[in-house]
Amino acid sequence: MPEITVIIPVYNRPEMLRQAVESVFEQSFADFELIIVDDGSTDTTGAVAAGLAAAPAARGRCRVITTKHRGYPGAARNRGAEEALGRYLAFLDSDDIWTPEKLEMQSSFMHENRSVISHTRELWLRGEKTVSQKGQKHKREGHIFENALKKCIIGPSTVMMERDFYLQTGGFNENLEIAEDYEYWLRITCGYPVGYVNEMLTHKRAGSWPQLSEKYGKIEWYRLCALAGLLGIDVPGGNTSHEYMPGYEWMGFSGENLAAATDEFIFKCKVWSDGCRKRGKIHEAEQFDDIIRTCKTK
Repeated sequence: MPEITVIIPVYNRPEMLRQAVESVFEQSFADFELIIVDDGSTDTTGAVAAGLAAAPAARGRCRVITTKHRGYPGAARNRGAEEALGRYLAFLDSDDIWTPEKLEMQSSFMHENRSVISHTRELWLRGEKTVSQKGQKHKREGHIFENALKKCIIGPSTVMMERDFYLQTGGFNENLEIAEDYEYWLRITCGYPVGYVNEMLTHKRAGSWPQLSEKYGKIEWYRLCALAGLLGIDVPGGNTSHEYMPGYEWMGFSGENLAAATDEFIFKCKVWSDGCRKRGKIHEAEQFDDIIRTCKTK
């Protein structure tokens, strides 16, 4: 059995997929398998994926799974995890790439620190330009729950985790099109410490191609909905369901984590309410004001 299963979800990104896969097969660590999950692509991505899996460099270590298009990255990652044989899972988005040392350094870190999950530092690229991260002030290792409430502070392409731990914690929420990573990291960080490899082993790329995180231009709305689902609160117009993996039951926040999650939810609702009021959506603003009052009285 391979030590690591690499999972790449992809939809209509043939050339970027090629680059991502090349970065996998250029790894200094060789004990891995690669699963490409094609989310029903309508262009040449399926053919490119099949060609990559058949190439000599793959040496029988690459499989392609084709699914009906859903557009939900969590569902594609979960599908790959179902087929995974490795002790560890490593996720790579199709528009990102790894440096050659990524798997070797991170797997060594996992063993040495007995971590169940870790992530790496990222180099952010927009086109050919490096994006500064000077303003990113947050805790990256250990118990990072309160920082993870603010925004998504773990990049999916940086993560390595034990497959058994992934199954234990329920995998990604398949009901969230956006912020599914934010939601999952909250479920993990509320109870477990996170390891961190302080090396730029992952290159996170952005450019002119479509990206789900920018599809609607209101990612904070999806974080609000994700947090509402975990708190068991319905919000108007939001898909807040946290039922996503058969046999898995979300146990919920408790104690200080519950207080911190509720405070952050109230803050996000207040920001959204203020925005609605500025846009003249008074009824929607009043609905969120009611939610805030209910949360404060609990």
